[in-house]
Amino acid sequence: MSFTKTYMLGVLFAGSALTSPALAQVAAQADQAGAGSAQEIIVTAQRREQSLSEVPVSIQAFGSEALKNLRVTSTEDLPSVAPSLNISRGYQGVPIYTLRGVGFNTINLSATSTVGTYLDEVALAYPFMNSGPVYDLERVEVLKGPQGTLYGRNTTAGLVNFISAKPKDTVSAGLTVEGGNFKTFNSEGFVNLPLGETTAIRAAFRTEDSWDGWQKSASRDETLGENHRYGGRLTLTSRPVDGLKVELAANGWINKSDSLAGQAVGFTPNTDPANGTLFSAFNAAGVPEFIAANKHKWDQDHADWAPLSQRGPDIGRGAGISDPLKENDWFVGLRGLIEYEINPNISVISLTGFNKVKRRAAFDWSGAPYEILIQKADGQAKSFSQELRLQGKTGPANWTVGGYYSHDKVIDTNRTMLGQNANVGAVRGLIFGLDLLNSPFNSDGYTAADVATAFRTYRDTANFDVETKSLFASADWQLDPSLTLTTGIRYTRDTQDYVGCSRDFNGSMLPNVNLFNRAFFYQAYGAFTTPIKANECNTFDPVTKTFGAVKSKLDEDNVAWRVALGWEVTPDAHLFASVTRGYKSGSTPVNAANISTQNAPARQEKLTSYELGAKLALANRAVNLNLTGFYYDYGNKQLAVYFADPIYTTLLRLDNIPKSRAYGIDGDVSVNVGQHLNVMLAGTLLKTEVQGYVGIDAGANTFNYDGAAFPLSPKFSGAATVTWDSPITDKLGLRAIVNGRYQSSAKNTLEDDPQLNLKPYGTINASIGIHDADNKWEATLWARNLTNEYYWVSAATNANLAVRFPGHSRTWGVTLRTLFK
Repeated sequence: MSFTKTYMLGVLFAGSALTSPALAQVAAQADQAGAGSAQEIIVTAQRREQSLSEVPVSIQAFGSEALKNLRVTSTEDLPSVAPSLNISRGYQGVPIYTLRGVGFNTINLSATSTVGTYLDEVALAYPFMNSGPVYDLERVEVLKGPQGTLYGRNTTAGLVNFISAKPKDTVSAGLTVEGGNFKTFNSEGFVNLPLGETTAIRAAFRTEDSWDGWQKSASRDETLGENHRYGGRLTLTSRPVDGLKVELAANGWINKSDSLAGQAVGFTPNTDPANGTLFSAFNAAGVPEFIAANKHKWDQDHADWAPLSQRGPDIGRGAGISDPLKENDWFVGLRGLIEYEINPNISVISLTGFNKVKRRAAFDWSGAPYEILIQKADGQAKSFSQELRLQGKTGPANWTVGGYYSHDKVIDTNRTMLGQNANVGAVRGLIFGLDLLNSPFNSDGYTAADVATAFRTYRDTANFDVETKSLFASADWQLDPSLTLTTGIRYTRDTQDYVGCSRDFNGSMLPNVNLFNRAFFYQAYGAFTTPIKANECNTFDPVTKTFGAVKSKLDEDNVAWRVALGWEVTPDAHLFASVTRGYKSGSTPVNAANISTQNAPARQEKLTSYELGAKLALANRAVNLNLTGFYYDYGNKQLAVYFADPIYTTLLRLDNIPKSRAYGIDGDVSVNVGQHLNVMLAGTLLKTEVQGYVGIDAGANTFNYDGAAFPLSPKFSGAATVTWDSPITDKLGLRAIVNGRYQSSAKNTLEDDPQLNLKPYGTINASIGIHDADNKWEATLWARNLTNEYYWVSAATNANLAVRFPGHSRTWGVTLRTLFK
């Protein structure tokens, strides 16, 4: 980073050592200014309303006004205020969530996360369901550590709980419009209407359009990066009789944005010209020169991809991909809540959810103007859930008992095109070099012309049928007025049926599979395998010595539990200690599977968390400090790792890492200095390490990963927000906000590869605006990534090149907001 950027971030993070004398001095100033008590924050982390300070869980919560002022309009904006949460996107555009270093580094639509995401208590079971805009929220809660006893659904790292604004019994409406660079026009609004004395309805929407792409091709006059997202939600709440509440909601989004392009910075070990390997001799003409010329010149504005004239036409046996490089996705979610108060101390609650996401997208992660790797995704995920629970208060205990059922069906397919990939060139060359056209393997009579255009494209297909059943119970026991014991337990049984493979697409793979693969497997396994036909599976099973679909079934159960002790030392000082065990269900990848082993499932993982925390209100409650130390004992962590492939040197598969751990400290503090200035700081110090795992590196060599850090787990991540809000006349106010986030370097894979590692970076967002005294209107000038910092959010290899995916360059604009009451 430049001196200016470093200086600005340094100013923001001054005092981030949460117990430093500098903070104490600020607290004293706040106390002398008579800041008074801060507004109490109410959360529903334990499925009932409680004060944030009383919940024995590490939580960051943000109300509706904070979310609007900080311009949180996407899930990916949350790390700017909750730095322990890291959100990157895999090369297929699927979000990867990591919280306190615990994540799942896979890129499939069908992948579940270690970080659960919920909208109004309904699980968004697949991260891609969060690809729409964020709007009209009452609150967002980030819960850290395993949350499986009350939430289940793969929350070993924690969860993000989105609580939408609910219908109220008064008429109100709001409208927001904004314009900015890249020909941006966004709009957002809501209408709240009472329908009689017992029923109300609320409708909300957000649209986002940017008609100029922010990514410029490094080789020609083309751009990518247009943004077109639209979301809407309708909620009806009714209380037809005393004690009964019925809430029905529907929400959805559409995404037609351009897909993200990459920046090629190097090669895999098997294709690097410097290594002199056989496969490196087949790099497409011009690729080494392009890498050499650009790998040190990439910036936040440039990337590259294959031109349509190259990738679009069919060439011999190989079908092209002529679709525009963009998403064409939609999501719909339905929710039904029935809550009945049996008596003042007991309620029964039924919560029904249905979510469906459909994806059709084309993306190019060649990182260069060549046909190295381009994909067309086509998939969908449907999830039905039903929860029934009783909750109430009996004697000294607030308790909850219930049952949960969910059923998911997922189709995850993508077609890959890689006609200029070095691996493709090598296989074609070996067919000629080994004279396989004149061998017994050429029973179908392939010609040299067939081989020259073979292996241009193939498909990966997968079908999943997933079922979850669980029973749970939780209670808060008031041992005495200042001491609360929390206990929870959940039994879960998960089943997953999978069928999938890599397969031919309209004859493109037939020459290379039936000639080269069969000849190779004959040498390796002594099997003269039956040739495949058009559109059949080409994944080879070394046990049966046949090509065909891979089938697997996971049937696993577990018992998650939690014990926590909360101590109210004083009304302004709360301490807690907890031990929690959580599980993430087993998972099966969708890979380019040459060998069936690549599509084998990984078993469920287990995480046991030990935490000590403090929640303190200081200086007449002008300072609110939350600090937690944690230690995670991690068993069978699921991780995408290299697999020694007999043909392509290495490919990816899922594996269970038997033992690993993570530990650290995280915290946040909010300081009110007088009546007009607020400073919020948050940070996480983290150490993660694999213990005793021996695997394979990118060059197919045995490698001891003992002590290796988890992917996407920086040792430090922090955020700072400074807000000034004061009147300038009796009718007008001024609000200025500066927000910054910084994270240290992180690995993108288990292997320490400088080409793929994420560099340390910091970003700054800022806004300044005026508003009326009643906050009924507001005009704001804002900027994100104010200093135009160049950084990348993820990196990967495409079996030929190492490619980075940059974060968004600077955006700026003007927002006008009005509220009608």
